[in-house]
Amino acid sequence: MTGTTLLRRWIGPGAWWLGLVLLPVAATIIVRTIDVRAIQTVIDAVRGAPGALGVVLVVYCAAFVLRAVAWTRTLPGLPLRHALAALHVSLGANHLLPLRLGEVLRVTSVVRRTTVRTTATVASTVTMRAADILAVGVLAAVLGPALVLDVLGPWGPVLLMTAAVAVLLAGRWTARLRERRHEDVRVPGPVALGLVVASWMFEGVVIHQAAAWAGVAISPAEAMLVTAVTIAAQVVALAPGGLGTYEAAATAVLVSIGVTPGTALAIAVAAHAVKTAYALFTGAVATVWPRPSLLGRLRLAPTRRPRATFGDRPDGEAASPSAPVVLFLPAHNEEASVGAVVRRVPAQVAGHPVRCLVIDDGSTDRTAPRARAAGAEVIRVDRNLGLGAAVRRGLSEGTRCGAVAVAFCDADGEYAPEELESLVAPILAGRADYVVGSRFAGTIGRMLPHRRLGNRVLTVALRFVTRVPISDGQSGYRALSHHAATRAQVIHDFNYAQVLTIDLLARGARYAEVPISYRFRESGQSFVRLGRYLAAVIPAVHRQLNTDVTPLWQRATGAAERA
Repeated sequence: MTGTTLLRRWIGPGAWWLGLVLLPVAATIIVRTIDVRAIQTVIDAVRGAPGALGVVLVVYCAAFVLRAVAWTRTLPGLPLRHALAALHVSLGANHLLPLRLGEVLRVTSVVRRTTVRTTATVASTVTMRAADILAVGVLAAVLGPALVLDVLGPWGPVLLMTAAVAVLLAGRWTARLRERRHEDVRVPGPVALGLVVASWMFEGVVIHQAAAWAGVAISPAEAMLVTAVTIAAQVVALAPGGLGTYEAAATAVLVSIGVTPGTALAIAVAAHAVKTAYALFTGAVATVWPRPSLLGRLRLAPTRRPRATFGDRPDGEAASPSAPVVLFLPAHNEEASVGAVVRRVPAQVAGHPVRCLVIDDGSTDRTAPRARAAGAEVIRVDRNLGLGAAVRRGLSEGTRCGAVAVAFCDADGEYAPEELESLVAPILAGRADYVVGSRFAGTIGRMLPHRRLGNRVLTVALRFVTRVPISDGQSGYRALSHHAATRAQVIHDFNYAQVLTIDLLARGARYAEVPISYRFRESGQSFVRLGRYLAAVIPAVHRQLNTDVTPLWQRATGAAERA
């Protein structure tokens, strides 16, 4: 099990629950001890001079720019924009996760969005975090060693020594990476360390301005001291964003330099609020910009595919008359309806013989014998694997017998097998590779209101994702050309609708829709339950969108050019 998998399965959920417990506890303690009048003074000051808040945010942002520049000096292959994005992603995540687990996303952001290797990213991240702790430790030790001991006790020197040792060990690690794996990662030099120190000095502006809002005059050195001790204390922060730890450390330092406790807490809360708002906003922006997005691809890329064929026949060329059309029916416990549906399947369409297959997906009733009695060929699956798996099996069986088109519909009687010829007509004429029967372009005898709404909403989402004017994204009546059926991939067992469409369109398949009739099933039960459906389909759609698929027309063009 990889570290990322372990984080996702165990640490991630545990961290969320821990955060949900600690966050209200810390917030309650702060609310009960805060001086409301001091907070009101801060709020009035911000309203009276909003420009000061803008200046503080710009300076705070500059601190992260300096850190990003320092990081790129230790990791030369890392673009500055992605270094800055990774810092902001981790900053935002640290305000949502306890134990500073957002640092994991710092590495994830770089690895997913650049060509920098994981080992180099981890090494440089550990090195820069150690440099951060060393920098704030040195600042605190220089500006107020006695205060550091009062606030952190023996942990202060321990943290400073640990940071120094971490920098040394990271230096040895980076040297070994450069020597053995040829990773382009370096030990922070004087310039990089100077940039880190300067970044923390810039961050001290937030405390300095928060004190000014509260009507308290502190020197820049005192503001930097408060910042240094506060950040050092957050190394052991438990709650998301260090809530509680930040306020306690900042208040302790401010009180020690003569600020009253109530006002000191108000200053700490104001400074932390500014930083939190900045973190959440920039963290959200950094997940999607710069490109590529940390969230991955959310839409298919725009394509200007030429009219070259996706498959083996150019537009308008007739299919071989001897090739069969295969219609397969995925079925699970459909004994009440499967026989009647099979008997309605036409013997031929457009001069092509029709083969009817029933994919019996682990039925525990008499689905299989009733399908055979009605004249279908039955392919039995011993246990129920899911609709997606049944469609995968049906496509495989259809292409294995050399079908010119492979179609499928449900075995519950909701779709009319008599309309098979109109469904496959665009494929037989060489005008399309993938055809969907649209219920909303045809006639609907009956559809439950909540299902109609769900189908409409999901169709709009699929239309956005694919950039294709789809009118029915969840139709259960579809047809594929032999070429498309051979190459189509259904990446999960639960369902097929969205992932099959995305896969084929990403490969350059020509899409078409034909109107069909639809009536609600009269027997059996649908497997679709909204919560379970979305929980299975949404991750699969995201995975399909981020699968590296080269459009087949591009492959054909490249092969022709090489020839």
